[in-house]
Amino acid sequence: MPGQMSRQINHQAAESLAIEALAFLAADEERLSRFLALSGIDPANIRQAAADPGFLAAVLDYLAGDERLLLMFTEQVGRDPGDVNKALMALGGKSPEWS
Repeated sequence: MPGQMSRQINHQAAESLAIEALAFLAADEERLSRFLALSGIDPANIRQAAADPGFLAAVLDYLAGDERLLLMFTEQVGRDPGDVNKALMALGGKSPEWS
């Protein structure tokens, strides 16, 4: 069923969305600094960390936990906010309580 397929996000699509989310965070120094401070990642190691699927899930989890930031991101990339949660689940992350 085509409608059902559109509701699912596969692992590769989830990684792509997480990379878009990371680029969104990186585009603003304040957003990136806050994320790095909360995640404990050193800015010099962000490229290495981005190769880790757990890190990509953490990026999506961070966005999912801040509704204002989530809506800014999804509006910018033309996605439904629920797609972030679906991608997070595809990467093995936890579903936020509000979803």
